[in-house]
Amino acid sequence: MPNFSTQKRLAASVLDVGESRIWINPDPDAAGDITDAITRDDIRSQIEAGNIKAKPKKGNSRARYRVRAAKRAYGHKKGQGRRKGAKGSRSPKKEIWMTKIRALRRTLRELREEGDIDRHTYRMLYRKAKGGEYRSTAHLNAYIKAKGLTRSD
Repeated sequence: MPNFSTQKRLAASVLDVGESRIWINPDPDAAGDITDAITRDDIRSQIEAGNIKAKPKKGNSRARYRVRAAKRAYGHKKGQGRRKGAKGSRSPKKEIWMTKIRALRRTLRELREEGDIDRHTYRMLYRKAKGGEYRSTAHLNAYIKAKGLTRSD
């Protein structure tokens, strides 16, 4: 089979793909026509004749990634040896704070709307939450119970 490097280069340009994706018909009858094709028009006519084609794109399989992602979803493959980056870069402090403060404020709002705490207690607890006094909603509820701030008490 002759060297079709010029034809491959021109076909790659015409089809707008890389040279490695150009397929040239290995049939000896077509080889003569392809060898004579030295202009872009000649290459276009060979493409129409089906003697030159672009191979399909190769994709990367995502199967292995999906398996790994599924395992990580239930906590596997997340150990110390797998981690790169500081604790604060994997879960930023601000995001942790936002999650916590939203949960605290939601809990306070529910307590106020249900009538468990009055609005003055709500404001006081709201300010304390903003100041970072409570670690979690459980801590907030324990504080309310310990101080006897509910209306039922």
